[in-house]
Amino acid sequence: MKVISKKDWEELLRRLSGERAIWAPRLVAGRPLFGPVGEVEQIDPGHVNTLNPAKVRFFPHTETILRFRKEKEGIFFEPPPREDAKALLFGVRPCDARSFVMLDKLFLEGEYRDPYYAEKRENSLVVGIGCNLPLRSCFCTSVGGGPFGTEGLDVLLTDLGDEYLAEACTAGGEELLGTVPRARDCGESDTRRRQELEAACRSRMDPVDLLEGVKTRLDSLYDNPFWDTLFLKCIACGNCTYHCPTCHCFDIVEEAGEEGGRRLRNWDSCMYPLFTLHASGHNPRPTGKERWRQRLMHKFRYYVENFGVSACVGCGRCIINCPVNMDIRRILMAVQELDIPGGAS
Repeated sequence: MKVISKKDWEELLRRLSGERAIWAPRLVAGRPLFGPVGEVEQIDPGHVNTLNPAKVRFFPHTETILRFRKEKEGIFFEPPPREDAKALLFGVRPCDARSFVMLDKLFLEGEYRDPYYAEKRENSLVVGIGCNLPLRSCFCTSVGGGPFGTEGLDVLLTDLGDEYLAEACTAGGEELLGTVPRARDCGESDTRRRQELEAACRSRMDPVDLLEGVKTRLDSLYDNPFWDTLFLKCIACGNCTYHCPTCHCFDIVEEAGEEGGRRLRNWDSCMYPLFTLHASGHNPRPTGKERWRQRLMHKFRYYVENFGVSACVGCGRCIINCPVNMDIRRILMAVQELDIPGGAS
């Protein structure tokens, strides 16, 4: 581990900006958003969570996956421009970084590999900052994560005031730290300070195990009356899914003109009535009951079955941004407390 002054870190970012696209938290119309920055001075890493998840670098809201043009000889297809630019993601919180590991399981592992996600993911380094002051809505410790977790990160920084304590998590991160000017070795007092910060942070959080027994209970909960009332407050706005670091539903659309067009992949939401509407007019999830059941089942049952981990990192964005105050923590606790005859105990 190394200790680096914030001024020296900024100097490193300026130098790297000539080699890599820098993505980081910055204020846009007064709101903290994660995205590309033109100048290092635009970076504002002081927010616990940006409004949008950092996955936007690897899985954008909208991306072109095919272009086509019309000519006399016929229609010709061509791939979109390759994503050759390397990137450095700075100021990523551990919950967002952990979501990259979960999305990797879907987009990179197994029989199907997503080339659009893979290209951006493999060309990026991820530098995170631990959370000294978590929000009341944060619950990463309740779903297997932590405010100073290193999953999905190449480097983890701990904010010590005027300095960062930098921990390399991968070979790429170690190589990056080797280029920092005037970095000094971590001393005992630095390590103690980092441990104190993490202990204080964890003491502010409620470490209830929200996943204990949930998957087993959901296995036998499909037809339970629990779903009949769970959804009643929901207005199907999609905020919970659009702000989620692990949600990955998308739609494919085409935009065409006289001379050609393009095929786009756009974010979509399982909370929308049109998401499962068939061309015939039939909808297998016609009401909020079925859609809420799908959302919970997907995150805490199906994802566990397919990839061995639940699809929730405890960032709390769905709690903060829900206009009707639905709280996923309370819902998971309700699942744990359900009396299921003949089912899980």
